[in-house]
Amino acid sequence: MRAETRVERQAQIERAAYRLLRERGYGGTSMLAIAREARASNETLYRWYGDKNGLFKTMVESNAQETREALQRAIEAGVDPLECLENVAPVLLSMLLGEKAVLLNRAAAADESGELGRAISAGGRSAVAPLVEQLLRQACEDGSLDVLSPSTAAEQFFSLLIGDLQIRRVIGVLPEPQPEFVVERVSHAMMAFKTLCVRSCSD
Repeated sequence: MRAETRVERQAQIERAAYRLLRERGYGGTSMLAIAREARASNETLYRWYGDKNGLFKTMVESNAQETREALQRAIEAGVDPLECLENVAPVLLSMLLGEKAVLLNRAAAADESGELGRAISAGGRSAVAPLVEQLLRQACEDGSLDVLSPSTAAEQFFSLLIGDLQIRRVIGVLPEPQPEFVVERVSHAMMAFKTLCVRSCSD
């Protein structure tokens, strides 16, 4: 199978898995059901992903890919780090509050083994946070930011940007945010983040 054909088929399989997650939840979404929904063979799914958690791990990585790539491009470009962070923040927030992330987090909560939760952490926050830290380290090095440590600053940034929004999305008390909400949230978070860092510098 050609590489582009496999990528296209994997995208179809992932879309089928998301549809079933939405309709049946994690426990009701089997590899066989996904294969039927995607019009693929069960053998293909097991050969490509190993098992259901293997498939969902791939979905976690795919969902966070755009954010990771945007951060990586910003780091490699070497332009103003805080401006880059502000430009990437809407991508990050939209991903974390989007339906795919919500469905994956609900699935992780239903996975008694904890394996999917660990995969979400590894493919999501643990993969993105070091890139945010790298941007903040660049900001410290060029003198545009002065904090105790880039890792602490990254934690502050995530808290200000995301807060409890993702939890509220997962438990169903917050609808998927509109683009204007994302823009406003990023603006307020960046303003608060810069203010907090300035205060830290003066302590």
